[in-house]
Amino acid sequence: MYDIAIIWDWLAFAVRWLHVITAVAWIGSSFYFVALDLGLRKTPDLAEGAHGEEWQVHGGGFYHIQKYLVAPANMPDHLTWFKWESYSTWLSGVALLMIIYWVGGELYLLDPEKTDLALWQGILISAASLTIGWLVYDFLCKSGLAEKPTLLMILLFGLLVAMGYCYNLVFTGRATMLHLGAFTATIMTANVFFIIIPNQKIVVADLIAGRKPDAKYGKIAKLRSTHNNYLTLPVVFLMLSNHYPLAFASEYNWVIAALVFLMGVTIRIYFNTKHARAGNPTWTWAVTAILFILIIQLSMAPLWSDDSYDHSENRPLTKTEQVFANAAHMDDVMAIVPGRCAMCHAREPYYEGIYWAPKGVVLETKADIVAAANEIYLQAGVTNAMPPANVSHMETSERQTIIEWYRDAKSKMPFGIASN
Repeated sequence: MYDIAIIWDWLAFAVRWLHVITAVAWIGSSFYFVALDLGLRKTPDLAEGAHGEEWQVHGGGFYHIQKYLVAPANMPDHLTWFKWESYSTWLSGVALLMIIYWVGGELYLLDPEKTDLALWQGILISAASLTIGWLVYDFLCKSGLAEKPTLLMILLFGLLVAMGYCYNLVFTGRATMLHLGAFTATIMTANVFFIIIPNQKIVVADLIAGRKPDAKYGKIAKLRSTHNNYLTLPVVFLMLSNHYPLAFASEYNWVIAALVFLMGVTIRIYFNTKHARAGNPTWTWAVTAILFILIIQLSMAPLWSDDSYDHSENRPLTKTEQVFANAAHMDDVMAIVPGRCAMCHAREPYYEGIYWAPKGVVLETKADIVAAANEIYLQAGVTNAMPPANVSHMETSERQTIIEWYRDAKSKMPFGIASN
C-alpha cells in the first residue's frame, strides 16, 4: 500500500524539477536574446531592412545572426518561436503553488498570528492576486506611460512593493515571498502570452498577406520584453527564498523583497550596458553591495522572540494539529524530537554555527511539533535526512515511533490530503 504523504512529496518534487528545468530554459533564452539585441552592430553590407548583425562562436562553430527591426521583406520558410519556455515555467509554477501553498495551506499559507481567515479565503486571495496584478500592470502600460518608460518602471516597482506589504499582512513569511515571486512571474508570462507573441503573429500575418508590417507592434513587444529582463533576477531570488529564513522569516521581508528588486535592476544595468558596448558602469556593483548590506541589517530584526514567533502551548491548535496531538505515541515523540532536533530547531539554537532555526522550523513544544508533523515524518521518519549526518544519534526505533505516530494521526483524520 502506497503512503499518500510519500507519493505527494514525490509529486511535489517532480513538479518542482519540471519548474526549475523550464525556468532555466526561459531565463537562458531571455538573457541570450537581450544580450544579442544589445550587441548588434551596423555594418555596410547589411541586408535590406536589417537593423544589425552579430558574429558569435560557440561549440566549435561560427554563427552569423542578423536582426530585422520590423520584419524581413518576405516570410522565411522556417521560423522558430520562443514561447513554450515561458508558458511551461508558469504552468509548472502554478501547479507547485497549488501543491504546497493550497493543499498544504494550513501549514504554509496563512499566518494565524496575522489573520483569522479560513483556508479557502487565503487560497482565494492567492489566486485572485495574480490576476489582479497583471490587470493593473497592463493598464499602466496601455495608459500612455509607455512613452515614459522610466516613470512606468517606478510605478511597477511601487506596485510590487505594495503587493509585498499586502501579502505580508495575511500570509506566512515564506508564502509572502513566494507569492510576490509568482505575482511578478505572472506579469512576465502574461507579457509573452498576451502582448509579445500576439504582436509577432500580427507581423507574420502581414508578411504572409504581402503587407508591410507596422513597426509599433515590435516597439510594444520590446518594452514588455525589457520589463521581463529587469524582473528575472528578483523572481529567481524570491522563488528560492524559502530556503533562507533570514530573508522570509523577518517582519521586514517585504522591504527585503523591495531591495532585491532594486538589486535586480542594478545588476541588469551593468550587464545590459556591457552587452551594448556602451561603457563599464562599475558604480552599479557599489550600489548593489549597499543594497545587500541593507538587506542584511533588516534580516537581523528578530522574528524569533515569543512576541513575533509563537508556537507555544498557549496557541490554539488547528483541527489537524489536534489530531496529531492526540495520536498514539505523542508522548514518545515529545521525548524524541526536542532531544534529537531542538539543538538546531529552537528559538535560540545552541548547536555551534547555527544562529537561527533552519527554515524557521522550531521543534521545542507540542504545538511546534504538531505544526511540523508532515516534515518530521518525511525528514526524520521515512528518511534519515534529519538530523543531518545523524549528529544527534537518532535511533532506528525512534524513527519508527515517529512513523507510527504520524500514521495513527492520519488514520483518524477525516479531512483528506488537504490536511497534510
